Amino acid sequence: MTDHGVQGGGAPAPAARRGRPPSTALNRDRILDAARALVEREGPDALTLRRLGAELGSNHTAVLRHFSGKEDILLGLAEQLIEEAVTGYEPTDSWRETLAGLARRVRSACLTHPQVAAVVAGRVSRRDAEFRGADLVIGALRQAGFGDREAARYYRALADTALAMGAQEAALAALDSTAREGDRLAWRREYLAVSPTAYPHLASVAPHLAAADEDDQFETVLGLLLDAVELRAPHKP
Repeated sequence: MTDHGVQGGGAPAPAARRGRPPSTALNRDRILDAARALVEREGPDALTLRRLGAELGSNHTAVLRHFSGKEDILLGLAEQLIEEAVTGYEPTDSWRETLAGLARRVRSACLTHPQVAAVVAGRVSRRDAEFRGADLVIGALRQAGFGDREAARYYRALADTALAMGAQEAALAALDSTAREGDRLAWRREYLAVSPTAYPHLASVAPHLAAADEDDQFETVLGLLLDAVELRAPHKP
């Protein structure tokens, strides 16, 4: 007669812990997805190894079998952000449009995950998605005729600007609704009420400041930066 409580006639099989998947069910993607959801829901301060373990229904030591610590998880989240921006993107025949398209996708990824972007957009993930993104940007710059040294410098400038703007906008999106709306209303309220005697130049443009919203700011800065690159490019788009 077979005893279902023993393994091969030896010691009794350990009972499964209800509500907790075995640690073998965890993998890097599942852990990162849980970390991203936790940060987006409760903010970056909520991300601790113990809290992440609880989120996964597992002991936090199981997370350490896949990541060396919180820093490694943050770099993984930075990688996910870039992965979302570059996956499936194909360069166009115009190097300028390629660069603009990538910058817009980076911004979109940051705004989709604002709490995460506000924390990790400035990090160097040193992983495959970041390498793919870098290769796309550098390929476009070489298509524009730049040599290796210039392509490296302009890649850093373009990538850092796109990520910095995305992070700044994400930080605004991550604010509570009252603070966020207060900042936006300021352009239509306090700025319109400035004294034309004390601030004559500001008062003259104040009615137009509210129209320069986040979309307008991003496209304006992107256009200025690409205009500067094009001015120096040996091959025009």
